[in-house]
Amino acid sequence: MFDTFVMVDWSAASVPRQGRDSIWISLLGHRDERLDNPPTRHAAKALLAALLVEALGRGEKALVGFDFPFGYPAGFATRLGLSGTPWRALWDEIARLIADAPDNKNNRFDVAALLNRRASSGPFPFWGCPAQKAGTFLGPRHHRGHDVNGLAEKRLIDDYMRGAQPCWKLMGAGSVGSQALMGVPVVRALRDDPRWREAAAVWPFETGLAAPRRTRLVFAEIYPSLWRVAAAPGEVKDAAQVSTVARFLAAREKAGELGALFAGHPGLSSEERRRVENEEAWTLGVTGRGQKPISLPVPAHPTLAPRYPRIQSGEGAREDKVQRRRISAPSPRLRGEGWGEGLPRAWAYTYLRDPAEIYRRSFALIRAEADLRRFPRALQGLALRLAHAAGDTSILADLAWSRGAVSAGRKALAAGAPILVDSEMVAAGIARKRLRAGNAILCTLNAPATESLGKSLGTTRSAAAVELWREHLAGSIVAIGTAPTALFHLLEMIAGGAEKPAVVLGFPVGFVGAAEAKAALAAFGRGLGYITLKGRRGGSPLAAAAVNALAETPP
Repeated sequence: MFDTFVMVDWSAASVPRQGRDSIWISLLGHRDERLDNPPTRHAAKALLAALLVEALGRGEKALVGFDFPFGYPAGFATRLGLSGTPWRALWDEIARLIADAPDNKNNRFDVAALLNRRASSGPFPFWGCPAQKAGTFLGPRHHRGHDVNGLAEKRLIDDYMRGAQPCWKLMGAGSVGSQALMGVPVVRALRDDPRWREAAAVWPFETGLAAPRRTRLVFAEIYPSLWRVAAAPGEVKDAAQVSTVARFLAAREKAGELGALFAGHPGLSSEERRRVENEEAWTLGVTGRGQKPISLPVPAHPTLAPRYPRIQSGEGAREDKVQRRRISAPSPRLRGEGWGEGLPRAWAYTYLRDPAEIYRRSFALIRAEADLRRFPRALQGLALRLAHAAGDTSILADLAWSRGAVSAGRKALAAGAPILVDSEMVAAGIARKRLRAGNAILCTLNAPATESLGKSLGTTRSAAAVELWREHLAGSIVAIGTAPTALFHLLEMIAGGAEKPAVVLGFPVGFVGAAEAKAALAAFGRGLGYITLKGRRGGSPLAAAAVNALAETPP
């Protein structure tokens, strides 16, 4: 049925958080077993998408489990006035209302109050909030109103499990209500991702209470406490749980017994099955009422160290310092190779060390977070490199270019055209080994004549340095990553009759002139090819990354 198992312990935290009470993602596949602890929901969503891109790209089938309710007690969608299939109508409405910032700030209590107002004109059915969020439509404590207000406190599945909390509970131990409000939009977005939308399904809403054997990607609700898990000393219990569940499900797959866990309780009536499959959902692995925790007939595995970078300080860090592991001192034959003589033990950080793997995963995360298909095919590799250099996919919303700019730049590089840069930092960032034609890189900022030329022209040294490019401009590649004045003066020179470069990579940065210089480049016309980034953001790393991208073999 499945090749890859991804189990997720979700979080509704309002600040970036790692360690206890945060997001844990365990993946177990034929090729890899990994444990990640992303600090925010945005990072988790991007990581999950990247993992799915990799798995599905290899032709594998994946099961993704989340530890929060996928549905609400029957009748809630109707009380809100929603039409259509109840579960989907609720998912769409929650996704429409929830605002979740990249730093985990969110409006879940405001959304719960709004839903209460629509469902009951009072503080029902959601409950639990900070004192400052309490009001007419949401209270800090249980309202005890389920018996008289017409909506059950728990779903049918919650009565089958020991210790299950109601999905209306937003604060306190086991506040799965907040997890559901913050998690449903993420599962919905992953399920509807156009890259695999036709091959994905949510169990049991889209598959029925049955094993989904023909679906390549399945999202399911899990309850980690359904399994007996003992965390190792110093191990976060949530991390141990998701790893254990992934291993258990993989073992049941190997034994040919996984399908039975999707069937639910055989004693459900047809009406109960309808509630489960259309509105309330079910929890994977629950096959009986009052089910005891499942024993684990799988051998013990060593504890996985989380691969995700750890928060070291700041709000949300609390006790969750950088994870470290103790390693034994090296053997005597290694002494003298960077190890201190007589050092009994050393600290080592757990982090990814393989450069190729770092690049592969970085690019996979970028592709998952930023839809590169919005750019022309020739520009996609360059956009990928820019996002990687900036560590921020949001910059791509400001990317601007002229038609044929990438092709013109590649042809110029292949022909051996010089690369003219406005700073030594841009020059240092260009990967010379990729320049197969041995292109010269010219920076005139520190040329002897530059300073005096700047004084005579009444301009900056950066702009004056551009004057020294005149004899090299025709058909060149210009990369500006620092000075807006350099870009302005280049445009003045071309307007005055100077030869045109093949392409201008305009990425000056700053609060004064940067946005204006790049806007002037984009509006210049006259057949001048360009790639630039609107606004104040830019910098030498981006200019160099653009050159490196042009030097790569086109996809």
